[in-house]
Amino acid sequence: MSETILKIEGMTCNHCKMAVEKALQGVAGVAGAKVDLDKKEAVVAGSPERAALVQAVGKAGFKVVD
Repeated sequence: MSETILKIEGMTCNHCKMAVEKALQGVAGVAGAKVDLDKKEAVVAGSPERAALVQAVGKAGFKVVD
């Protein structure tokens, strides 16, 4: 299973973290998603399309910066 790491801008609290995790877990092909608020990044397990992950983060109100 592959991993994708996304740098995410705009997360400031635990609610932000949970919103991003929920959005990423709803993407087809995602086996799991864990967000690190301190590092401002998400580690996504599975084989989703990167564009779908970026779109999900955007719909949650945040921005992928890498």
